Amino acid sequence: MKMVQNSHQDIQTVKPDQAKEKNIMEFMLDTADTKAIKDLDTLLSIDGVTTNPTIITKSGKDPEQAIADIISILRPEQKMFVQVVSTDYDGIMAEARKISALRPENMYVKIPVTRAGLMAIKQCAKEGIHTLATAIYSAAEGYLAAANGADYLAPYVNRICNYTNGLAEVVRLLNMLSANNMKARVIAASFKNANQVNELIENGIQAVTVAPDVVTQMYNHPATELAVEEFTENWDKAYGRKTLFGE
Repeated sequence: MKMVQNSHQDIQTVKPDQAKEKNIMEFMLDTADTKAIKDLDTLLSIDGVTTNPTIITKSGKDPEQAIADIISILRPEQKMFVQVVSTDYDGIMAEARKISALRPENMYVKIPVTRAGLMAIKQCAKEGIHTLATAIYSAAEGYLAAANGADYLAPYVNRICNYTNGLAEVVRLLNMLSANNMKARVIAASFKNANQVNELIENGIQAVTVAPDVVTQMYNHPATELAVEEFTENWDKAYGRKTLFGE
């Protein structure tokens, strides 16, 4: 069984039979770039799109337009995540209700796990508003958000590494949820490279949201292209063509 090393102790991975109602991992794109979304959705199996205030600002569009443009290219079954900007409880709830109404289904409100945010997550659960608890830097924060009714929990993998072992902290959160039979799904975020994504997939992560440049690292291994070139070259030398069947 694969183990992620922590500076203080080893953390066991979630066993397959503990991953209740977790079938295949969900793969989300962390971007507001509609061109990248369209391209990668054609290439890969994309389950949804996550955004945050910084990502929206990088789109160069008004926020309402940026969000509308993404929604317009998503299929009904693909999930959309939009983060609140207000930081007080009343403001968070007002924005959460508006975000939730943007689509008839698969619309999620991202709420940071601040004091006001945790209160809002609890209230959203009462109102039937789907939420993703974000800006999670510890397993404890994730657990408390799950207890308040969050549907998804987004630990910031690479940023957590500034304080402790980010991969190990995410695995700890997975174990805490499993041990308490909690339904919230962990959607790991903030990846610096493809290896971090691979480590968590290997350790039973339920969902990841990945920026387009890191997604490219996952499928665009230079050795693959070299292998294809070698196959083509050998075939061409032997048969004088670059197709399987001759004309």
